[in-house]
Amino acid sequence: MDTNRFRFATPDDVDLILFFIKSLAVYEKMLDEVEATPEMLREWIFKKQKAEVIFALHDGKEVGFALFFHNFSTFVGRAGLYLEDLFVLPEYRKMGYGKGLFSELAKIAVERGCGRMEWVCLNWNQPSIDFYHSLGAFGMTEWTTYRLDEKRLKKVALL
Repeated sequence: MDTNRFRFATPDDVDLILFFIKSLAVYEKMLDEVEATPEMLREWIFKKQKAEVIFALHDGKEVGFALFFHNFSTFVGRAGLYLEDLFVLPEYRKMGYGKGLFSELAKIAVERGCGRMEWVCLNWNQPSIDFYHSLGAFGMTEWTTYRLDEKRLKKVALL
């Protein structure tokens, strides 16, 4: 792995970001759920600045990505870093790029004064779970993630 070879995404990277999102969705068997378009990514990541993306590089080529944003913990009393997606191309796995992305995210969180870093993982994804455990991460088994999708969100908004 190229040591410390990461870069933040720019608006010119929206097609590449979408490529990584779709690659992750294929791995997670959820490609049919991807609604994102380059225009949406440009608006929400770069114009509205609601998320950020970093890439892992190998000889100048993007081989992995992480999309993250800040949340807020009332208990900790400060922002946290929430990792939405992390994906490394299959041919570059087990070469340190995933660990490098996590380390880079941890550095960002520390530099920004975040109190913690969180993410979710599919229950069947044992390779990722093992990887997270190897980093010292622990599962929050007493919490369940709930979601309102767009259709239900609109319904609740009318209450």
